[in-house]
Amino acid sequence: MTHKIFIDGGVGTTGLEIVERLAGRPELSVVTLDKDRRKDADARRDALNAADIVILCLPDDAAREAVALIGNESTRVIDASTAHRVADGWTYGFPELEPGHRQKLAQARFVANPGCWPTGFLALVRPLVLAGLLPVDWPVTVSGASGYSGGGKSMIAEFEGPDGAPSAFRPYGLGLSHKHGPEMLRYSGLQHPPLFAPAVANAYRGMIVEVPLQLCAMPGAPRIADIHAALADAYAGSAIVQVAPLEESDAMTQLRLEHVGATDRLALFVFGNEGAGQARLVAALDNLGKGAAGAAVQNLNILAGLPETAGLRL
Repeated sequence: MTHKIFIDGGVGTTGLEIVERLAGRPELSVVTLDKDRRKDADARRDALNAADIVILCLPDDAAREAVALIGNESTRVIDASTAHRVADGWTYGFPELEPGHRQKLAQARFVANPGCWPTGFLALVRPLVLAGLLPVDWPVTVSGASGYSGGGKSMIAEFEGPDGAPSAFRPYGLGLSHKHGPEMLRYSGLQHPPLFAPAVANAYRGMIVEVPLQLCAMPGAPRIADIHAALADAYAGSAIVQVAPLEESDAMTQLRLEHVGATDRLALFVFGNEGAGQARLVAALDNLGKGAAGAAVQNLNILAGLPETAGLRL
């Protein structure tokens, strides 16, 4: 069976990465629109309604408009924008979120692709909440840095423009109301929004997401080994998410933004000081890979009943 796929917004940063991952796959027929038809409402409506699965790589308002153009009951949608990540009727597209979630995705019609920051955050935090190691009312902080491609065309132009980047490292989201906050809260199972302190680095792609924990102050004072075991159990057997052995983490003195390279992998680390009762949980991913295009292709494979890692860069 050949699945007909339409990528609305396929010439943007994420869309182009998705197109590359779908190339050469005979089980998929990818529909594209000529340049002069991309903003033609009738042409888009026809393409949206003719597809088995649509992937939206659009700004939020345009993504909502695209969904409204679908007038049938069969076209399935993967939205890579922020528009539907906490919307009713949409299934969150992070297959690894919790046991049974992959099966929910397989049956879903509307799937909201996760944000890159929430992907790293949830991968670290959700298993600990489920295991009872991280209390749902605990004040959690998440920080890190992302490549500037995560900011889309405007930020890419800023960093690659004739005047060059204004700095090598820049904190942002200083108003503590970042658009990723709602999905971090909703899908982590926490009762309070995490304190989110993101930054952008002068690198095109790659990202590090970090959750520090004062284990000594937490109920039961969980050990570093307990935290690591919960993460290792959650992702045992995964071809995409790997948890580094504690001895490997103990031997590391630094971790680069580009640790996973331009792949669709997600690498998790538990660094800690047992004597101090402190831990640093770190996720390394490509903001354009598992943080965007790779996640969309993974979700496409699940919706289409195809091997989950088909087309992924691992």
